[in-house]
Amino acid sequence: MPASATNSLRVAVLADSDTRWKWGALTASRLAPEGADLHLDGFLLRGRATPTARQLQEVGVRPDSLREVTGVEFLRALGTPEAAESYDVLVLALVGGGVQAMLHGLRHAWGARSRRPVVVTGYVGVVYEKLADGLLLRHGADLVLANSRQDAERFRAVYEGVGADAGSVTEVALPFLGGKLYEGVNAAPAKESGPYTVVFAVQPSVPDNRKDRTYLLNRLIQHARLHPDREVLLKLRSKPGEHTTHIEELPYQKLAQKTDLPSNFRLVYGHMGEVLDTTDLLVTVSSTAALESLHRRIPTVVLTDLGIREALGNHHFVGSGCLASWDQLDAGHEPAPDPEWVARQGVGADGSYAAAFDAARDRITKLIAAELPPLTPYYTPATAPGYLPGILARHHLGPDGSPLPGAPAADRQAGPVRQIVRRAARGAYRHGVQRVAPVIRRMGEL
Repeated sequence: MPASATNSLRVAVLADSDTRWKWGALTASRLAPEGADLHLDGFLLRGRATPTARQLQEVGVRPDSLREVTGVEFLRALGTPEAAESYDVLVLALVGGGVQAMLHGLRHAWGARSRRPVVVTGYVGVVYEKLADGLLLRHGADLVLANSRQDAERFRAVYEGVGADAGSVTEVALPFLGGKLYEGVNAAPAKESGPYTVVFAVQPSVPDNRKDRTYLLNRLIQHARLHPDREVLLKLRSKPGEHTTHIEELPYQKLAQKTDLPSNFRLVYGHMGEVLDTTDLLVTVSSTAALESLHRRIPTVVLTDLGIREALGNHHFVGSGCLASWDQLDAGHEPAPDPEWVARQGVGADGSYAAAFDAARDRITKLIAAELPPLTPYYTPATAPGYLPGILARHHLGPDGSPLPGAPAADRQAGPVRQIVRRAARGAYRHGVQRVAPVIRRMGEL
């Protein structure tokens, strides 16, 4: 009997990084009907970006169970008749290729079984690159969540433009929005005795070179010196050695080590929502934190110092009213967001956020009660014979979604030696990315 029949929702979330775990786990909680008892089982896809214990704790979601798996191990766990019927919803919080591999693997494992979980996927933030590629790799899920009205329109246009069924596209919002609304300097009790606080939200891979990252750090430090009455915070994503969704080769904390920092300048970690509680001005290049900030009506700036470019992602904010430079900020500029642009981004600054997941909940309730057809991704060995097999092979799957010979076994837990080897290999990889690769690149530029 489905878990939903007892006024509970049993959800499995498969995630491949800290950011996607945050999105997947919070999406699961948003999709649960009001008053429902949510049972959440977490699966972390083993890889270079598998979250650390600290990163998982920072998200603030406590699953009922959590374990690390390979793709094949996950498919074997979810492919059994018992598992297929015990979960109501499966959230695939993965990069596009991972979603596609799991869809084909689950199709092979489940076959024509009509009692199976409703499969949900989507994006963790702003979609500003690889729109068609990422969307078509996610096609085949029962629900493809769009974080805004603008995204929903774009997603449907892509699917319809290639002749794929667009019925799975469902408009929602980013699941991690919330918190108290900003009412101005000293308006909230927490701010009455505190200084005006400027927060720069960093991104692991934007910009992607030492020159630009050093420039942004220096401008932030300069802003702190120009405004000694302000508290200036550098909000970091991860500690050295940790990985996020995107590789960070030049962490800001390392760039700041040899710099004389003013007394009103601090480096901070922690939950973004808690940092925003005491923020008066949020500055970023193109982080999703800008949408969190706008949702709370906090003055928000998307920097133009390095240009407005697709490679930076700040082109997404054209028309937002938030684009500005450090020179303008140093002179006291505060942005005024465009209400129409904000409304199209699903941030719910107008109070509509409470109903943002209603349509998705209704669809899931109906699908749970129905007999579901087999998963039918757009990409098949017939439509993409030169692309799909390579994606599946990276997850040890054959062209039909079946596990390849020699794929990792799921019937035994990794022993202590294997666990040590895995941690050492992951550490060596991260060391290579963060230390060795930049040196090699600099040598190549000589």
